[in-house]
Amino acid sequence: MVNIRAMIGLTILIFFGGTGVLPAEEKTDIFVVDRFSSGVDEKGIPKGWYQEKELGPQSKIALGKEKDLPFVQLLSVNDAFGIKKEFSFHIRKHPYLTWKWKASRLPKGGDVRKRETDDQAGQIYVLFPRFPAMINTRSMGYIWDAAAPAGTAGTSTAYSKMKYVVLQSGSDELGQWIRETRNVYEDYKKYFQENPPEVGGVLLYINTQHTQSSAEIFYGDIFFSTRPPKDLK
Repeated sequence: MVNIRAMIGLTILIFFGGTGVLPAEEKTDIFVVDRFSSGVDEKGIPKGWYQEKELGPQSKIALGKEKDLPFVQLLSVNDAFGIKKEFSFHIRKHPYLTWKWKASRLPKGGDVRKRETDDQAGQIYVLFPRFPAMINTRSMGYIWDAAAPAGTAGTSTAYSKMKYVVLQSGSDELGQWIRETRNVYEDYKKYFQENPPEVGGVLLYINTQHTQSSAEIFYGDIFFSTRPPKDLK
């Protein structure tokens, strides 16, 4: 997770330095983060997202489609990077975050519990800015780790204001699309022991530089909702 603190801080500085957006969709049951069906910008990044650093020569960000599911692909080869999308709303109004992800490769020897092996293929973070944003932004994250058991929760080895929960562990589900839903509002209160501020955006991150290995993850259909998806009409 190296450099992730800087990425989070820069995201929020950009967000508050521009015109903060309160999406009209906040008034509906679902607030869509992205379906990854709108193409890429001139830099090859999904439209509406921002990339903080240049990729290594073998790393990759790309859009694709599998059957009826558009996706974004992140491939990291001895690298660390992410893409971010900025928006603002109260998480208590849309507390449920749902997404699909598929890992095809995990960083060899990666383990979120140790700083020297803190590499993961799948990492999705909800950002909660608090002034001063560069040093005070909270993030609630969900990861696919190579070794830490599912259900493991803790604080990032790279950034003390980042909490995480391991949702998937190991290689048993590699190559399979998995749909996840988390109540981010309740997770934030549980792990930070405070009420959350407004959401400032979402960060998708991947890193393999500690283990000097490679990893690959695919994301599709990311959205927040007022109720669990099974309860939505």
